[in-house]
Amino acid sequence: MRHSVFFFILLYSCLVSAQIKFCSWNLSDFGKRKQPETIAFIANTVKEYDVVAIQEVVAGFGGAQAVARLATALNRTGDKWDYTVSAPTTGSSYKTERYAFLWKTARIRKVKAELDPVFQLEIDREPYYGTFSYKGKLFTVVNFHAITKSRQPETEIKHFKKIPLRLSEHNLVFAGDFNCPESHTVFNPLKGMGFQPVFRNQKTSLRQRCIAQDCLASEFDNIFYNAKKIKLLNKKAHLFYTKFESLALARKVSDHIPIGCTFLLL
Repeated sequence: MRHSVFFFILLYSCLVSAQIKFCSWNLSDFGKRKQPETIAFIANTVKEYDVVAIQEVVAGFGGAQAVARLATALNRTGDKWDYTVSAPTTGSSYKTERYAFLWKTARIRKVKAELDPVFQLEIDREPYYGTFSYKGKLFTVVNFHAITKSRQPETEIKHFKKIPLRLSEHNLVFAGDFNCPESHTVFNPLKGMGFQPVFRNQKTSLRQRCIAQDCLASEFDNIFYNAKKIKLLNKKAHLFYTKFESLALARKVSDHIPIGCTFLLL
């Protein structure tokens, strides 16, 4: 009996240690205008995660510096963090931005990070690939911010079905602001390959003002994982705006909520 208890304790400890906590957040014009108290609030919101993917980092002066400021704030929370920032996206017909990743160095090692070299003509803000290692197992996050809903983001998302074929050796996780709900048929090819959305029927963008305590507008942000290679343990939509006196103050942080999940690499 004593050996059985020890075995289950050991098994539980291994499973807990093998968990990866991942977060994605569109931080809405993340640059020099973000005040120190805003940066600190963001750090305290995401500090529980191991890897954080950020969209909408300002391409010009102040964007990369804001990510560095966030890493510094995260380092003050008790863990050592590192980060990488993409070059500006190359699309010419829409708003150029950067992407970023931050991660806890005690748990995660960055292997490679690069903007997609293939879909620069088809996708205005081509995704940023971050390949990371955890206990010898690799996973690659496809960090993405689509064009707005009025410009038909499905015309970009349709190219995602080609990525698992081109990067077949990678354990892919698609994350970001798709400006499109996961129920849209454009995601069916990915779903047919075994990719599942972490969130369903979860609105993630903030309204300009709440309507009868409903402060969220659209199902734009999500995380898609390969259920054949990853086991989803839990998920969390951070309703951070509830900590502010008004939605206008919350929107100074972002007009999107952060979304997170915990998963196991199989």
